[in-house]
Amino acid sequence: MTTFYERWATAYDRVARLPGLRSWRAGAVDALALSPGETVVEMGCGTGANVPELRERVGPDGRVVGLDITAEMLRTARRHADRTGAGVDYLRADATRAPVRNVDAVLGTFVAGLFADPAAAVDAWCDCVVPGGRVALLNFQRSGHPLAAPLDLAFEGFVRLSAPGARLSGRSHAATFERRVAAARRRLTERTVDRRYETFGGGYLGLVSGTVSDDCG
Repeated sequence: MTTFYERWATAYDRVARLPGLRSWRAGAVDALALSPGETVVEMGCGTGANVPELRERVGPDGRVVGLDITAEMLRTARRHADRTGAGVDYLRADATRAPVRNVDAVLGTFVAGLFADPAAAVDAWCDCVVPGGRVALLNFQRSGHPLAAPLDLAFEGFVRLSAPGARLSGRSHAATFERRVAAARRRLTERTVDRRYETFGGGYLGLVSGTVSDDCG
């Protein structure tokens, strides 16, 4: 999977910058309720498309850390002037074992379905956030709309392309992907309070967020 993203980082970046995606990214960042001066980490940041939104919220005194396991993704992120500069750092690391602690918020977009043990990944993310900080997960999902059947087939294709080489066993890549996303969401629900669930894009994107509490460990 890492080899795939190394090869397709530029194409991935073009898709990530499509104009229609900006409102979804802004919604995910809004769910973190960031304040100026805070530190936010994006797990699996890819080419850093969310970094401008995150940096705007934390301001010049805050810090944005983009973490990804794929070196070419991070190199592509550093080529964009609006995704680099003071207060922005990129770190090559495994998002399931992120070497960060005591941060104010964590964002994970379109990554929960790629992990073999998504609940453990969410546990690690909650553990690195200070009490009162927030964690948000944005993921693709099937729509419940009655006219959505053709687009659900497209969703299956998206999952196959976005998780190349992943061990998605069973009848459907999409079903396995969705089980992983559901597991991540359940664990976030168990580990947080003040939870919110929102949908975007006609129900094809679901955003779950919550506040980390000492009582939810």
